[in-house]
Amino acid sequence: MGHPLNPAASTGPSDYIEAIAGFATGVVVLTVRDGRDDLGTTISSFMSVSQDPPMVLVGVSSDSYLAEVLTRQDRWAATVLSTAQRALAGRFAAEGRPGARILLAAEPHHRGPHSEALIPENGLAALECETRRRVEAGDHILFVAEVLSADYVTRDLTPLVRVNRRYLD
Repeated sequence: MGHPLNPAASTGPSDYIEAIAGFATGVVVLTVRDGRDDLGTTISSFMSVSQDPPMVLVGVSSDSYLAEVLTRQDRWAATVLSTAQRALAGRFAAEGRPGARILLAAEPHHRGPHSEALIPENGLAALECETRRRVEAGDHILFVAEVLSADYVTRDLTPLVRVNRRYLD
């Protein structure tokens, strides 16, 4: 079905993906501790939803192992990456990636006191969060979480931004 102003326009899944790819987003690494394991992934579906109480929202593919873990573990961390962490973003986005401990082995990091999640250092900010609500949304689950603490905030770095499937320098 075409757009009223352009009858030839289509609204198929590939058109949607192309349209959304043009939307610039910050890049976040989400980490969670699951028993003895530490998991993490690069996220671009992340946003602030409330200041009082401070809350964020993150979208995770519903068929992912991470989504399964986040339904069991309410506490997790979100680190807003800087441009210097481009390689780290790529490692956490790779298919078949190892656990977060291995991905962070050569990077400065620490364990968050509230979430027990591994938190990469040298980002713009790191937040420890606790899920308050889960919402099924198509092929994703949205996790709405209260921010328990800002582990750190750095103002003098440039954020890593992704647009058109590429990181901006």
